[in-house]
Amino acid sequence: MVVAEATAKYVRTSAQKAGLVLDLIRGKNVNMALSALQFSRKAVARDVAKVLRSAVANAQQQDAFGGDVARLFVSKCHANNGPSQKRVRPAPMGRAFRIVKRTTHLTVEVTERAQVIKAVGEPEASKKNSKRGKTGQPAAAGQ
Repeated sequence: MVVAEATAKYVRTSAQKAGLVLDLIRGKNVNMALSALQFSRKAVARDVAKVLRSAVANAQQQDAFGGDVARLFVSKCHANNGPSQKRVRPAPMGRAFRIVKRTTHLTVEVTERAQVIKAVGEPEASKKNSKRGKTGQPAAAGQ
């Protein structure tokens, strides 16, 4: 089982906004996550996609990697607060307003799913979740 991660530091967005995008891809297959990021309307989705591609590339470089990118999924992803740049904006009547330009550190971890190997000639699973009752007739909806 291969585990690889990638981090982008000092990305110019807030951790809260990045966390909304990271919630979209957590637990998803890598290909599904990339397509979700491609069609996301959030600007930080491009940065998250870049980090995700980097994590996939890191996984491919490991010796234990099976070679199938389709088996990789996003196991962990989070956005930590980075340093904030504090600026001053002039305001009316000699006052000043503070502007905080936030940054974040994006981390994405991908893991390879275990490969399922089925025995040759193994019988199919029985249909336990059948919608028919004991008599073989469809179950009544009102019961």
